[in-house]
Amino acid sequence: MSAIDALTSAQSSGGAGGLSNLSSGDFFKLILTELTKQDPLAPNDTNALLQQISAVRSIQSDMDLSNDLGRLVQQNEFASAAMLVGKTVSGVDENFERVTGEVKSVARTQDGTMLILKSGERIPVGYLDEIKQTASSGGGE
Repeated sequence: MSAIDALTSAQSSGGAGGLSNLSSGDFFKLILTELTKQDPLAPNDTNALLQQISAVRSIQSDMDLSNDLGRLVQQNEFASAAMLVGKTVSGVDENFERVTGEVKSVARTQDGTMLILKSGERIPVGYLDEIKQTASSGGGE
């Protein structure tokens, strides 16, 4: 039972490889190790094993769904920001100073989607608070 012993020792020593970092693949290796090492005359509870497998699959599915939704939100934010190119906007820049200017381009960064103004200032999309209709964009004002 070397896989179980290694996991137990990592957990008890507070190592980074403890149960909190157990992936679904690691979990299935543990289950298979447990099944191959168990006493055939006194088998483990199969229902508990199936419940654990079901719980791991559910958690993995939830994590995958969360990641997919996060990527979808980022793509939607970027597409919406791209429609602002050429428009005059107002908001708070990366230095928390109020800026107003025409959007030159849009960039995806580690900090999220950024509007790049013609003046060079950058406004995170979340800090945008006004979009002004310009005469060249057909506002009819």
